[in-house]
Amino acid sequence: MRTLFGYFRSSAAYRVRIALALKGLEYTHKAVNLMPGVSEQKSDGYRALNPQGRVPFFIDGEVKLSQSPAILEYLDEVYPETPLLPTKAEDRAYVRQLASIIGCDIHPLNNLSVLMKLKAEFGANDEATKRWYADWIVEGFSALEKIVSASAHTGQFTFGDKPGMADIYLAPQMWNARRFEVDVSAFPTLVRIDAACNELEAFKISAPANQPDAPRD
Repeated sequence: MRTLFGYFRSSAAYRVRIALALKGLEYTHKAVNLMPGVSEQKSDGYRALNPQGRVPFFIDGEVKLSQSPAILEYLDEVYPETPLLPTKAEDRAYVRQLASIIGCDIHPLNNLSVLMKLKAEFGANDEATKRWYADWIVEGFSALEKIVSASAHTGQFTFGDKPGMADIYLAPQMWNARRFEVDVSAFPTLVRIDAACNELEAFKISAPANQPDAPRD
């Protein structure tokens, strides 16, 4: 039995949902409410399961993993159907490079815990935190756009004409950019690829609005 602990707005959990959907793997969803004032990730019960107290957390039988990069690599190795990475080592390195621009240089600086610390300890208001968020998006996306727009690897998606690891990172980060009202018009290649991703059922069903813990009007 596979279980994914996540939060509907967590971009890291969003990545894992997309990967599971692309591979056609069924799982049970367990919501962990990260909202300030609720903060279920800090509960003793969840900390006992995942000492880091973050999402996602993934269970596959006896395997228990945190950190979306580790989970995605595990899924691709254990369930190789619908691969997320190319066959050649140099191509896999290229795709990991793209994913790391988002996963290492954008996302960690814009994590909820960072934004809350900016407000609580450094007196940043909502406008200041939005500027902070936008600055890191623009810096990372500017580099990513230059690489992808000039690469012979780029097709309908970041690597060829099938979605893969880098697209799994891109779509959630694009969703977050729009949520924080970041202007992404300067990144036409990324916008085009994101649109192609979101035409696919695996990306649609993985979107935050379609999760069981998303607010309903």
